[in-house]
Amino acid sequence: MSASVASPEISFHPEHSDNTKVIWRTFWILSFLTIVELSIGLAIYNIHKGENPSETLVLAFKGLVCILTLAKAFYIVSVFMHLGDEIRNMIMTIIVPLCLFVWFIAAFLWDGTSWKNLKNQYNRVEVNKTEQVAPAAKEKGAKD
Repeated sequence: MSASVASPEISFHPEHSDNTKVIWRTFWILSFLTIVELSIGLAIYNIHKGENPSETLVLAFKGLVCILTLAKAFYIVSVFMHLGDEIRNMIMTIIVPLCLFVWFIAAFLWDGTSWKNLKNQYNRVEVNKTEQVAPAAKEKGAKD
């Protein structure tokens, strides 16, 4: 028996050429999406600096940034968390609670905004009542 013969099961050269392709493709896709998002953000900033910003254009740009951000999040979850390789039931057990979580955040923000608007509306009513009471009190003081 010779000690210099290597066992065929042991390999010290990992083969990762397929993973490297996926990583580089992911890098370039995410880089491209990030550059597009940053350029849209810069455009929004420049539009806001103008005298009359078009609210429709700003809203469209913000919506586009949200869509691109969701696309990046989907791609990151699909590639790095290997969710794209899973079966449909596994994907649904993750996506459905995530959608519910996003819905909860939207509902809480909507509720908070409506509460703030109602609070401001009732504060204006209280201010108007005190303004109406004050002249009446002045008239009583003048008659005495």
